[in-house]
Amino acid sequence: MPAFFFIVNVGALQDLTESVPGAQGFSYREFQLPTAIIFAVTGISRAPGLVTDIQSGYFDRLLLSPARRLPLLLGLMVADFALVLLLCVPVIILGMILGVSFGTGPLGLVAFILIGALWGLAFTGFPYAIALKTANPGAVASSFVLFFPFAFLTSSTVPLESLTGWLRTIARYNPITYVLEGMRSLLEDEWDFADIGKALLAIFLLGAVSQALALAALRGRVDRG
Repeated sequence: MPAFFFIVNVGALQDLTESVPGAQGFSYREFQLPTAIIFAVTGISRAPGLVTDIQSGYFDRLLLSPARRLPLLLGLMVADFALVLLLCVPVIILGMILGVSFGTGPLGLVAFILIGALWGLAFTGFPYAIALKTANPGAVASSFVLFFPFAFLTSSTVPLESLTGWLRTIARYNPITYVLEGMRSLLEDEWDFADIGKALLAIFLLGAVSQALALAALRGRVDRG
C-alpha cells in the first residue's frame, strides 16, 4: 500500500510541483519517499498475536512462570523493530528505481532507514497498550486510526511553507512533520544535523508517551493476572 501511494502521488503531482516558479532542483520523488516509509512502518506490531495469547490464556500462564514481565513485551518490540527495518528496504528500492538518490551517501541511507524504523518502534506502544488493556482484536486493529488523520495534518504531500494558515499551524506541532523533515534532509547533499536532531526528539517524545502507556497496561494486566 505505501508503494502504491508513492507511485500514485508522484505520478499525479510530480509535474505540478516541479513546474512551480522557484522550484528548480526540487524533486517530488525524493520529497515523497519519507512519506511512503512512514506509512510502511507505522502500526506494524505483533499486538494482534498478543491479543490471541491473552484470549487463549497463554499469556496468563506466562505470568505464572518465573519469567520477568518486561521482556514479555520488549521481546515483541525487538521483533517489530527488525521487521520495520526490512519493510523500509523495498520502498527505498522502488524510490531508487524511480530516480531517488541519497546525497549523504551510504551513511545517510542507513540513517534514513534507522529513523524510519525508530518511528515505527515508537508508535508500537499504542497498539500494545490497547491489546493489553482490552484484549480486543477489533480495538487493536483500529489503533492505526490514531495515526492516519495526523499523517495528513503535516507536510506529507506538500512542503510546510506551502500549507494554508490553519493547516500549517497544526503541522508545526505535529511530530510527524519533524520526522519527515529529518528524513528528507538525508536526501540532500549535506548533513543537516538540526533537522535530524528534531526528528529524533519527536520520535523520543512520542515513544515516551506510547511506551509509558504500554508499560502501564502491562502492569495492569499483571495485577489482574
